[in-house]
Amino acid sequence: MSKIKTNAIYRHFKGNEYLVLYLARHSETLEEMVVYQALYRERGIWVRPLSMWNEKVDADGKSVERFEYVRSE
Repeated sequence: MSKIKTNAIYRHFKGNEYLVLYLARHSETLEEMVVYQALYRERGIWVRPLSMWNEKVDADGKSVERFEYVRSE
């Protein structure tokens, strides 16, 4: 699995923060997944492929991390 930390807060490049709950694998493809919870509004639980979590995105003409580590809980 990845170097993503569980029980840690990450900030999405658009500004919201999320708590990483688990690292998991897709039952059919074995693709690595990140299970995380929004720390705003309804605090929904989400799943995203690890490859997508770790990718760089374009923000205002700059290449930035989609999620940036903030701190461990």
